[in-house]
Amino acid sequence: MKLSSFTVLVATAAYVSAYPLLQWRKRDVDPAIVPDFGFESGVNPTGTGDCDGAPGTNVKIPCFCPPPRDVMLKALNENIAAGHCVNNTVVSFDFPTDNSIQSEISRINGVLVTLQNLRGPGVGCPAASTTLNARRQALQDQLASGNTVVPATTVAPATTVAPTTTTSTVAPAATTTAAATGSSDFRSQVAALAPDLGFESGVNPDGTGNCDGAVPGGPKIPCQCPPARDEFISQLQDNAVAGKAVHNPDVKVDFPLDNSVASQKARIVASLITIQNLKGPGVGCPAVSTTLSQQLAALG
Repeated sequence: MKLSSFTVLVATAAYVSAYPLLQWRKRDVDPAIVPDFGFESGVNPTGTGDCDGAPGTNVKIPCFCPPPRDVMLKALNENIAAGHCVNNTVVSFDFPTDNSIQSEISRINGVLVTLQNLRGPGVGCPAASTTLNARRQALQDQLASGNTVVPATTVAPATTVAPTTTTSTVAPAATTTAAATGSSDFRSQVAALAPDLGFESGVNPDGTGNCDGAVPGGPKIPCQCPPARDEFISQLQDNAVAGKAVHNPDVKVDFPLDNSVASQKARIVASLITIQNLKGPGVGCPAVSTTLSQQLAALG
C-alpha cells in the first residue's frame, strides 16, 4: 500500500519532535549515585506548618521538606542537562560521576543547590531538612586524612557532565570580576547597591525559637533570621570579592554594578546565596526570611 505524503510528513514530524525527549532521557543521571536526603518530611509537626529538621540541626523546617525523591531527581536531571541551576541560572552546576571523594562532595553540593532552588531562586527546602551537610563534612575529614576514593559500589563509570558557562548580559565596562576586586571602592559599591532584605528578625515569636517569615501565612523561620544588615553586607562583600560564596565555594557569585534589569537580578540572587550560606554550606537563613524572591519576580 502506498503511503500518502501527509502520512509520511506526520510520521517524520513525530520522530523529530520525540528526538529531543529521547536525548534528554539519555542524560538522566543514575539515581544510585545521587546522595540521599537522609531524612523524611513531616517529623514532629508543631501544628503551625513547622516540623523538626534533620538530627543535629536543631532548627525547625517546613513540614513539606525535604521533597519526595522523585521530585528532586527530576529537578536534578534538569539542572545537570542545563549545566546550571534552572531556577537560579547564575549558579553553575557540575555533577561528576567518578568515585573520588571530591566528586562525591560535588554531588552533595549539586543536590543541595537543587533542593534550595527547587521552585525558584532561593525558594525550596533548607539544607537542615537533610543530613547532607554532615555527610559532606565527614567526606572532607576523609580527604584531610589522606583518603581520596569512596567505595566503588556507590558510583557509576567515570563520566562528567561539564557545566556550561553563564553568559553575562552586562557590558564589559560595568562588569566586576574577582580579578578586579578587593578595593575599598568596590566594597563600598557593593554595600550601596545591595538590595534591602525587606524584613526584620523576631516577628511574632512562638516561644520555640521560630518567628513569622516575610510571606504572610507562610512557613515559620528561625527568629534570628534575617541577619542584621551589617552582617549581611560584610558577607556579601566578601562573596562579591571572591566571585563565589566564601562558605560554599562551589556556588558562584556575580555582583555587577550597572543598573540594567539583568544586573539588578544578579545582585538579588547574590544576596539570596549570601544569606543561605551565611554560616557554612547551606547554613544560614531561608529566602522566606526576606522579600528578595518577590523583588526578583517583580523585575520580570
